[in-house]
Amino acid sequence: MHTSASRYWYTLRYLKPVQIANRLWRAFYNANPSVETSFELRERISDWVEPVHVDSVMRGPDEFEFLSVRRRVHDRRDWNQVTWPMLWRYHLHYFDDLNAINFRARADWHRALIERWIAENPPAVGVGWDPYPTSRRIVNWIKWWLGGASTSRIALHSVRIQLARLASRLEYHLLGNHLFENARALVFGGLFFEDGAANRWLNRGLRMLAQQLPEQVLDDGGHFERSPMYHQITLAGLLDLYNLMKVYDRPERAGLVPFIQRMLGWSAMMRHPDGEIALFNDAALGEAPNPRSLERYASDVGIGLPAAATPAVEAAGVHLKSSGYVRVVRAPYTALLNVGSVAPDYQPGHAHADTLSFELSAMGRRLIVDTGTSTYERGSRRDFERSSAAHNSIVVNGLNSSDVWGGFRVGRRASVLTSTVRAESTSTMVTAVHDGYRHLPARVVHERRWEFRAEQMRIEDVVDGCGEVGLELILNIHPDFRLIQISSTRFTARSFDEVVSVIIETPGELLARIADFSFAPRFGTLRLGARLVASARVRLPRSLVTIVQF
Repeated sequence: MHTSASRYWYTLRYLKPVQIANRLWRAFYNANPSVETSFELRERISDWVEPVHVDSVMRGPDEFEFLSVRRRVHDRRDWNQVTWPMLWRYHLHYFDDLNAINFRARADWHRALIERWIAENPPAVGVGWDPYPTSRRIVNWIKWWLGGASTSRIALHSVRIQLARLASRLEYHLLGNHLFENARALVFGGLFFEDGAANRWLNRGLRMLAQQLPEQVLDDGGHFERSPMYHQITLAGLLDLYNLMKVYDRPERAGLVPFIQRMLGWSAMMRHPDGEIALFNDAALGEAPNPRSLERYASDVGIGLPAAATPAVEAAGVHLKSSGYVRVVRAPYTALLNVGSVAPDYQPGHAHADTLSFELSAMGRRLIVDTGTSTYERGSRRDFERSSAAHNSIVVNGLNSSDVWGGFRVGRRASVLTSTVRAESTSTMVTAVHDGYRHLPARVVHERRWEFRAEQMRIEDVVDGCGEVGLELILNIHPDFRLIQISSTRFTARSFDEVVSVIIETPGELLARIADFSFAPRFGTLRLGARLVASARVRLPRSLVTIVQF
């Protein structure tokens, strides 16, 4: 267990000095910089390439659907309606619909919405002026204009005010994907305009990218926050930057190519056969462009795809060591395993207590799934979705392997001590060990061994320690499957059309049962399904074997 003091110690000890200093600075400095009213637009050397278009979110001139919830923005108060979730309000201020599917058909709505936003959101007032939505909005407005939409002096001046404000409030207290979005907005604004202020924004944004990209894009191509969703968002952002730099013939674009290609390769490895991302950590479908659409975008802007990003890629066992994931393909299934530590140390806000969890697709369909992420709002649902009990792993004494708390915080966290992959012609063996429960009196260490063969996945959980503990084994079954108990240890999972059927055999030492399960494939969406839960109090050490037979 933890005390309040120890929780804060384990949470704060990893922060970088710049994060602490920036938090203090932001508390006392809130200037609203002025910008020149006279400005010019930079000359374009080539045409803007159509980027990836997201799904439309405007349902009318003042009606929006974000996170599966539809609302109308009646008047200026609704831009900052405190009864609406913060993430919903953030999306309202992004203006993603300007670059959504069939966006030209809504051009009149978009022009009116920009004018309304300017009139109803004075500088530095409301959540729309937070640095992250400001960054997203700046990029979306400029992409819309580059795509052929007409501009106005009022809107252009507003973007310059937003850029000046952003440059004075960069999110060094958070770092991570927020700081990347800040840098991206500065580069977009710095290249779109041409004057002294624009050059300062451009140079600062380029410096930030040069500093952040080598850290945020790992050697295996994964984004360092270990979320497949934020990986796709960051990759889309890099492709937009390359597109922009090509429009203005900037030589810096060549430096983006190695990062983009590595990220494309990682994206190809971390997708299911349905073409969509895994749901590890904070991840949801529909919030980022899917992998294949980003591959097409890369091709459209002239970036060749790495061999790992070809559609036919198959791998008996690929260990993405830097990001801590493993992909295994053995007909007729594909498994994605989480064998990495919570990371990055200083910004684990999107991490879950899911060490040694996994996802599994059978015959092209998702079968064993991560719970997913339905909300960022603090509360019981957010706490559960980040908990160990929400994931396909072993839970000890009902506790989290990493102390996730407060919506986006992590105290004591699990470290993966070893992880290995051994692929042979007929089998693949993956082994990983974590110490997330070593602080308990029983000094528990969890080792998981996956053995993949044709038609079978065997999992051996070795729980080492001393004394007696409560163990719980969890497998979340996709709602498209019926879970049926055959005996005390055997279950069958069958797709409703009877095309896919597997047998799951649980450890005999544990009492197994079927429980209700709410799957969150998208923000704001819960689908009722079933989960297999096997639990008992046992004396350590103990070895438990689970078999999935195809």
